[in-house]
Amino acid sequence: MDVCAVVLAAGEGTRLRPLTLSVPKALCPVGNVPLLDRALDRLAGLGLTGPERVAVNACYLGDQVVTRVGSRAHLSVEPGDPLGTAGGLGNLRDWIAGRGVLVGNADAYLADPAAPPGPDVAALLDGWDGRSVRLLGQPAADPTAPGTFSGHRFVGFSLLPWRLVRDLPATFGDLVRAVWRPAEAAGALEVVPYRGVFYDTGTPADYLAANLHAAGGGSLVDPTATVTGPVDRAVVGAGATVRGALTRAVIWPGATVREDERLTDVIRAGADLTVPART
Repeated sequence: MDVCAVVLAAGEGTRLRPLTLSVPKALCPVGNVPLLDRALDRLAGLGLTGPERVAVNACYLGDQVVTRVGSRAHLSVEPGDPLGTAGGLGNLRDWIAGRGVLVGNADAYLADPAAPPGPDVAALLDGWDGRSVRLLGQPAADPTAPGTFSGHRFVGFSLLPWRLVRDLPATFGDLVRAVWRPAEAAGALEVVPYRGVFYDTGTPADYLAANLHAAGGGSLVDPTATVTGPVDRAVVGAGATVRGALTRAVIWPGATVREDERLTDVIRAGADLTVPART
C-alpha cells in the first residue's frame, strides 16, 4: 500500500501560552528534543523519510518551523490563519496524490518502552485495507465522554484513505467532523490500541509530565548547561544556567535560574518567564 505521512505543525498552541508566544508548539522541547523532531524520528522508524514521503504543514510562527524542517520533508506553509487538521490536508492534496496518509500531531508525545520509535505507530499500517479510517487510541476514563471513539481517546496518529482525503477543501476544518465521525457512523472507523505512554503536551501540566517521563524518572541535563544548584527530577536545556534549586521543572535552552530562586512544578524560559504547571 502506497502511504505518505503528514505532520501537523501549524497550530498556535494557545493553551501553552505564554511559552508559545515566541516559539511554535511544534518546536517546544520535550526531553531536550523539539516535538517536531520526535515526530519526524518516529516516522523515520517506519521508513518514511524525505520530501517525497513526508510533509509538514506550518503557519503560526511558520518561519521557525520551515527552518527547523529544512530538507527533511515537504513543507506546506499556510497563508493567514491555520487551516486546521482537515484544511491542512486539503492544502496538501496535490502532494498526497492518491496515497493513503499517516497523519501525526506534532504535539503528541508517545513513548513505548518495549520498542524503538516507529513500531507502535506501525500497528496502524499492519493489515490495512486501504479504505477504512484508523486511529491510534487508549481506553478513556469515561468511555461515553465527548471526544471518544469506541470508548477510546485519540493519541495523536491516524491513518486515512485517499478516497476521504481527495475531497477535503483547503479551507478551515477539522478531521473529527470532516472524516472521523462520518467514518464512525458508516462503520468504517477502527481504533488501534496503543499501550505505551501518551501526553498531548497541550497544557503546561501535560507538557511538564511529558518532559519528566522523557527524563526517565530522574533528571536530564544537557552537557552544555551550567548547573550549580540542586536539581531533582528536572530537564535542563542546552546553554541554560541554573544556580538555584529545581524540583520537577523544565528549563528551556538558554534560560537562567538565579541563585535565590527555588522553582517547583514550572517551566522556565529566558531569564524571567515562569509558567506554573498546574493540573
